[in-house]
Amino acid sequence: MSAPAGLDARASLLRNSRIRPWEPVLWILAFLAPVVLPQHAAIVNEVAIVALFAISLDLVLGYTGIVSLGHAAFFGFGGYAAALFAKHLMPDPLLGLAVGIVAGTVLAAAASVTILRGTDLTRLMVTLGVGLIMLELANKLDWLTGGADGLQGVVMGPLLGTFAFDLAGRTAAYYSLTVLFLLFLVARRIARSPLGFTLQAIRDNRLRAMAIGIPVNARLVVVYTIAGAMAGAAGALLTQTTGFASLDLFEFHRSADVMLILVVGGTGWLYGGVAGAIVFKLMQDALSAITPQYWTFWLGLFLVVLVLVGRDRLLKPQSWFKRGRGQ
Repeated sequence: MSAPAGLDARASLLRNSRIRPWEPVLWILAFLAPVVLPQHAAIVNEVAIVALFAISLDLVLGYTGIVSLGHAAFFGFGGYAAALFAKHLMPDPLLGLAVGIVAGTVLAAAASVTILRGTDLTRLMVTLGVGLIMLELANKLDWLTGGADGLQGVVMGPLLGTFAFDLAGRTAAYYSLTVLFLLFLVARRIARSPLGFTLQAIRDNRLRAMAIGIPVNARLVVVYTIAGAMAGAAGALLTQTTGFASLDLFEFHRSADVMLILVVGGTGWLYGGVAGAIVFKLMQDALSAITPQYWTFWLGLFLVVLVLVGRDRLLKPQSWFKRGRGQ
């Protein structure tokens, strides 16, 4: 006699939530990197921030199927919120991070109405428009944001009142890695929960999801808001660890780069954002050192060849891993 459908679903959820043996090894290596390679602690910090940003977009793009070119709006808003909080109110990093998360959450919740209707092309243009609006607002409100000159004089206090942000970037690297790890666990829990499976159902066939009773619009608002909160956290980490916030946080290339990172690492797979961030930032650093003037050309050529050669595998990493593997 076959098991009831409810038991099968529960067993499937438990099976998919198992931690694979290679996952702890990956995170241990990540936290050892600032010690083993202290001269590259700043790059580790950048990779952790970009990876968090990519994971936030993957929840929207990879798991829900919503194409967005305005994700930098939440990244920049969280970054500016944390920087302004540190400059004018309190330099505590953790409180500033919380402010950045709240800022990203509020903006994403308000902007979520833009993705509820229309085709992929419509959403692409509307989300891009949101990002451009935030960029122009930051530019016009120069008395608050510093405008084109950026917000300077952002000094962070010691982390937990003990660990000061050093020039080598080791404290910043551990700070960003810790936040990345904690929010990765949150994203992992979402992806492997009933909510995550309903998001994938919406991605695969929205009409069918509506027909079986999934509240599609409510799910879209929830995941877009969560993704905005995580993007806001990534932006806050960047301004806190660099001590500077500028209009570059809202620039189009931020949204384009994070989408390319997911193309490299694979969408619909949380570790794809991490892997893509590592490859993208290391290539960017290496190519800019070899050819400072033309590094973007070689990076673009690499991405074009990569997508043309392995498009199916890049966009669907489950084709080269078993479906039961870890997220």
